[in-house]
Amino acid sequence: MPYPSHVELVEVSPRDGLQNIARAIPTGTKLELIRRLADAGLTRIEVAAFVSPQWVPQMADADAVVRGLQPRPGIRYPVLVPNLKGFDAAMEAGASEIAIFTAASETFSRKNTNASIAESLKRLQPVVAAAQALDVPVRGYVSCVAGCPYEGSVAPATVAAVTRELIQMGCYEVSLGDTTGVGTPGSIVPMLEACLAHVPAGRLAGHYHDTRGMAIANIYASLQLGLQVFDTAVAGLGGCPYAPGAAGNVATEDVLYLLQGLGVKTGVDMDKLLAAGDFISAQLGRNNSSSVASSRTARSMSCQ
Repeated sequence: MPYPSHVELVEVSPRDGLQNIARAIPTGTKLELIRRLADAGLTRIEVAAFVSPQWVPQMADADAVVRGLQPRPGIRYPVLVPNLKGFDAAMEAGASEIAIFTAASETFSRKNTNASIAESLKRLQPVVAAAQALDVPVRGYVSCVAGCPYEGSVAPATVAAVTRELIQMGCYEVSLGDTTGVGTPGSIVPMLEACLAHVPAGRLAGHYHDTRGMAIANIYASLQLGLQVFDTAVAGLGGCPYAPGAAGNVATEDVLYLLQGLGVKTGVDMDKLLAAGDFISAQLGRNNSSSVASSRTARSMSCQ
C-alpha cells in the first residue's frame, strides 16, 4: 500500500480556525464546538493559545476555555504558547500539552514573533525545558514551509534545519505548515524529502492551507511519503493575520472524505463531524465551506 493504513487528524479549528475572527466568540460556544469534535472521534483537539490578547483578541479567554474542558479518556487538548509567560499561564489553567512555533522564513518570523528564526528558537528552549521538567508533551510548528508571502520561495534545506532543531530541542512531533497555501506536490514533496533525511515520518505532520485548492493534493502526496498525521479544521476555518490573502485550513470533512475513499482508518464519524461543522458555521453566520458539506447541501436541495 502506498499510504498508511491509519491516519490521525489533529483538529485545530478551536484555536487556528477561530483566532483570526474579529467578533468575539463566547467561551461556551468554543467549548460546545470542542465537545462536538470529541464526540465525532477526534482525539487531538488544539483548543486555545496563551498569547497576548492585544495581538490575538479571540484567544483572550484561553484560561476559561481550558478550565471549562471536560476530561475524556483518550482525548488530548494541546494549547499554543509563544514563550515562558504563556507556558506558565497554560500550566496555571491546567493544560496538559503544549505547542510551540517558529518559521522557515526570516521575514515571516520577525512579523509573527518579532524575532529572527535563530532568536525564536533560542526563546523556545526554556519553554521546552520547563515542559520537560513537568513531563508535559511539546509539539512544534514550522510556518511557511512551501513559501513566504514576503520572501517568496523557501528552501527545503531551511525547513529541514529548523525541523531538526525542534526535534533535537525535545518536540515529539513537528507540524509543517504551508501557511500561505502556495504549495503543490511539486514543492511539498522536495520539502518533505529534505525533512525525512533527518527526521522519521512518524515525527512529522502536514499542516496545509487551502488557499489555492491544493491541500488535498498535498496531503495525498504526503501520505505516499509515509506521513500519518495532518492538521485540519472543521468547515475549513482559519487563516493567518501575518499571511495576507491566505485562506483557511483544509476542511476536516474533506480530508476525512479522501481518507475514507482510500480505505484509511481515522476513527472519525463523518455525520457527527458534519454536524459540528454546521454548528460552528451557524454560530459564525457563514456556510460550512467544506466540499463534503456543500455536496450534502446540494443533494438535499435537489430532493426538495
